[in-house]
Amino acid sequence: MGKQVVKNDYPKRNWVLGLTGGIGSGKTAISNIFEELGITIVDADIIAREVVQPNSIGLNAIIAHFGNDILHPNGTLNRLKLRAKIFTNSDEKKWLNTLLHPLIREKILCDLNLATSPYVVLVAPLLFENNLDKYCNHTLLIDVPTAVQIERTVKRDNTTGEQVKSIIASQMPREDKRQKSDDILNNDQKLTQVRAELVELHKNYLQYALKNTTKL
Repeated sequence: MGKQVVKNDYPKRNWVLGLTGGIGSGKTAISNIFEELGITIVDADIIAREVVQPNSIGLNAIIAHFGNDILHPNGTLNRLKLRAKIFTNSDEKKWLNTLLHPLIREKILCDLNLATSPYVVLVAPLLFENNLDKYCNHTLLIDVPTAVQIERTVKRDNTTGEQVKSIIASQMPREDKRQKSDDILNNDQKLTQVRAELVELHKNYLQYALKNTTKL
């Protein structure tokens, strides 16, 4: 059974699919297929960048807290500097999360309810870790073996295997995500097979969304 969406400040209008997966699992490729099928995508990572754009409430607060040296010369946030400041300082990390999480959540909820497609997909790497699944009717895990995560990410980000392993270790264990998810899509196979399986899931989600709409 899918998740029951909790009450929030926005009236519930849309059936929401939460899409998640570990680093290197291929969430972007899958969300692109959903877009091709006419489904609106709300990406938590993109929103996290939007809430710290120049002149935003989020960035102004960060500047007031850390100073102007947290910026690039063009006035945008220097994420590497920010990451360095909070990486080994739990108090600073807590302060930043307290600032940004409500801003991100507010924008996510707004965008989910403004979507006009038959249902809407919320893409969030930390869907379960940040309790964003409570805003979803159903969840889909994009799953690949850990070795594939490491191989893909090293190639994509030009980083080291040890760095990728560290990121994976900081996220919810793969098996825990598998247990929490309503559906699991194996993304370690040919793209044609992945697409075919996703299209079948899409047909199911259209039916789920239709049933949800008729109950409103």
